[in-house]
Amino acid sequence: MSNTPIQPGFIEPNQLNAITQAMSGLDSQQLTWLSGYTAGLAAAGAVPEGQATPAQTSSAQLTILYGSQTGNAKGVANAFGEQAKAGGINAKVVSMADYKPRQLKAETHLAVIVSTHGEGDAPDDAVEFHEYVASKKAPKVNQLKYSVLGLGDTSYEFFCQTAKDFDTRLAALGATAIAARVDCDVDYDSAAKAWADVVIAGIKDDFSAQTTAVPATFAANAPSLVSAAATYDKKNPFTASLSESLKITGRDSVKDIRHIEISLEDSGISYEVGDALGVYFLNAPDVVERILNTLKLSAETEVTVQDETMSLQQALTEKLELTLSYPTFVSKLAEATDDVKLKNLLNDKKVLREYIVDRQIVDIIVENPVTVTAQQLVDALRPLTARLYSIASSQTEVEDEVHLTVAHVAYDAHGFAHQGGASGFLSTRLEEGGDVKVYVEPNPNFRLPPDPNTPVIMVGPGTGIAPFRAFMQERDAQGAEGDNWLFFGNPNFTQDFLYQTEWQGYKKSGLLTNISLAFSRDQAEKIYVQHRLLEQGAEVYAWLERGAHFYVCGDAMHMAKDVENALLEIYQTHGKQSADEAKRSLLALRKAKRYQKDVY
Repeated sequence: MSNTPIQPGFIEPNQLNAITQAMSGLDSQQLTWLSGYTAGLAAAGAVPEGQATPAQTSSAQLTILYGSQTGNAKGVANAFGEQAKAGGINAKVVSMADYKPRQLKAETHLAVIVSTHGEGDAPDDAVEFHEYVASKKAPKVNQLKYSVLGLGDTSYEFFCQTAKDFDTRLAALGATAIAARVDCDVDYDSAAKAWADVVIAGIKDDFSAQTTAVPATFAANAPSLVSAAATYDKKNPFTASLSESLKITGRDSVKDIRHIEISLEDSGISYEVGDALGVYFLNAPDVVERILNTLKLSAETEVTVQDETMSLQQALTEKLELTLSYPTFVSKLAEATDDVKLKNLLNDKKVLREYIVDRQIVDIIVENPVTVTAQQLVDALRPLTARLYSIASSQTEVEDEVHLTVAHVAYDAHGFAHQGGASGFLSTRLEEGGDVKVYVEPNPNFRLPPDPNTPVIMVGPGTGIAPFRAFMQERDAQGAEGDNWLFFGNPNFTQDFLYQTEWQGYKKSGLLTNISLAFSRDQAEKIYVQHRLLEQGAEVYAWLERGAHFYVCGDAMHMAKDVENALLEIYQTHGKQSADEAKRSLLALRKAKRYQKDVY
């Protein structure tokens, strides 16, 4: 006898199929809850997820488009979408990578949430839509109401440039701003929430005819269908422990690169190859001491950081950014102290950028020992944010561990020894067994092909090799038969061939089909991975023609651009394509998720 439910006349076949798929895998308790939930919706005359009802008369829809490189913009977009739906607004959240640009002319309400990448570039999933909006093909959108939220980092010159581009262009196309664009720094939560509140308040009257949201009592009382296991994220990191910090470059190397192993035991945390690990760190005690001594402030003075009261020493050690410099710190310090030297520095943006590029926050303070209160100092500093590292392991192989490949930033400048915040903490200050707070940052835009028989090309010089170590562990565990080709580069073969024994083992076993190495300083003329790509251009093109996925990890400012230019040249030379045709081929590769980048 068939188990297919009887289809009532008012349920369409496609609706029944969607319902059946949604219910698959639910246990009896969850199905019981679902029946009560849907009964409650029927009694309230409401439907979930903003779907239309016969009483709904408004055709307005809020489309929330996000462009995200590391996942932050996606997270903000999803949270905004839930907030909008809870307010009775018909809203949908869409990645710019999945959005058909020509749909823009039909939109009534649009929210754009986008990060900026590299030197003012759009993130990978936003490139096509960004180019379309900027082009002559973009339509007039006089009917459109919109607002833009930018996510960025004021330590970069082209702060929130992609958001500014969208805002300027949408206005030029005739759209009306619901709320002014907001450009968020790395601590974006409160600014993003305030922007969302203003946008929703600005459009609620346009959606007044739409269906009533699910009653609050349902939302409050409905049990979660998500596992009850604790979830960890950047607001609630897991306290892990350091298992190992091992230098993997040679004694005479110009680089100090560490293999880091962290125990996730008892966390229940899972991750996929391609994901990143967010790492919180403690600022170096000597840096905190230098700041306190320079400004003649007491370590025990109580201060408030994000509504939490603590000693100044604790705030400087655990809560505030003391390494990465950014213009707003200089601006806030100048404003708090009315210091002439600092104000003069602010008058020329170029000079200011050059000034902060090789100075940490502590250097700026030591060179400008102003008179400031403990709270004024705290208010001028921005919250310490986790550093993201590409995960260098497959959980299939390492189970309750996670591995990282970390370049220890260490240099002498301005009379003092300097370290990177997280890299110094993991490499030298944190002892084995010591606590480190971590969380997984999913990266759905950097994934192995679903079919393990698909060939992959991996370009990862320096620490960019990290996710490809994870890829190979995963492909090995899968018994994948797809070809694998690694392009790796570093200064010297004898000093800097990271994970050399592992790669040689993969090559010997046949899992690694090709390996192309570029050790830049082993000959008079520097050779980099893009040169090896061009040398092997015919074979690279042949791999792409048979469906290979192409991955790049590492430096965004130079290497990733050089590799992309090499790819374009390969399409032109070996594919006999014009420059425009090569660009279209690369765009098609990106849209098919066969060209993926994890760059920083």
